[in-house]
Amino acid sequence: MTALSILELGRVRQASDRRTALDEARTLAGNAEAWGYQRFWVAEHHNMPAVTTAATSLVIQHIASGTNTIRVGAGGIMLPNHSPYVIAEQFGTLATLFPGRIDLGLGRAPGTDQMTLRALRRDPGASDHFPQDVLELQAFLGPVQPGQRIEAVPGSDTNVPLWILGSSLFGAQLAAELGLPYGFASHFAPQALDAALNIYRERFKPSEQLCAPYALVGMNVIAAETDEEARRLATSQQMSFANMLRGVRGLMQPPIDDIERYWSPQEKAQASQMLACSVVGSPETVREGLRSMIDRTGADELMIVSDIFDPEKRLESFKIIAEANAAPAT
Repeated sequence: MTALSILELGRVRQASDRRTALDEARTLAGNAEAWGYQRFWVAEHHNMPAVTTAATSLVIQHIASGTNTIRVGAGGIMLPNHSPYVIAEQFGTLATLFPGRIDLGLGRAPGTDQMTLRALRRDPGASDHFPQDVLELQAFLGPVQPGQRIEAVPGSDTNVPLWILGSSLFGAQLAAELGLPYGFASHFAPQALDAALNIYRERFKPSEQLCAPYALVGMNVIAAETDEEARRLATSQQMSFANMLRGVRGLMQPPIDDIERYWSPQEKAQASQMLACSVVGSPETVREGLRSMIDRTGADELMIVSDIFDPEKRLESFKIIAEANAAPAT
């Protein structure tokens, strides 16, 4: 049985609100803990009306305070948007409040558009310093060294586990060089998945944090009692991707009966390419899809996205996924 985890964006549904989205995320985390999920991560995205996880460390605190054992973390913090010192303080505080439960995944993408980058006061060239920023952050979270005059408080000596996240070969190479676990964003950018995993494993150098490569792979899974019901539930996510391609930012929409009438052939082709690492269907379909992804990638862990409009059906989807993963192979 491969470890399963959840990636959460705190999506706001039509006719709902932001507080409800954040509370639904916490409810999901509590259930995921009971169902055996390994970790529950939230992602930093800005200026998106349907996404409530921009203040990532605050959302992690909200989730962690409503759970007891599941690991909670960032999937990820877009480090070029921030000072490594401030992130060390934030996640050191989280690790102090919730010892042994906090993860810190790091990405170098902005997580937003160019106009919002200016509002963030982000240096356009900040991503060029991503490797150095990771090392600086790691040092602030480690033991205080002799003569060190700047200490992250809380933060120092918490040794919050770092992950490198990405969708290109760059992140794979960096994770391998630094000896860190690696998460690939194949739930929306799957093109370089196989090549990135090969590079990561071939070039991995053991570190104090990790002695052997550890690969986490993102995957979309929409589960229901029947394939037909699951396909209908999946139209909410498909509409979200079509809207993104149109440059339209709105709230999550309820499912529809005929997605073909919603998107154009070009939008369908682009969205389908982005959603290539997806399984939509009944428990048996999901079980086979999970096994297929594990066989293809050798993933140590799958991080599941299950974007479903109805919160009860979303809970049921994650329960089916956990049960399908635990079912013996036939």
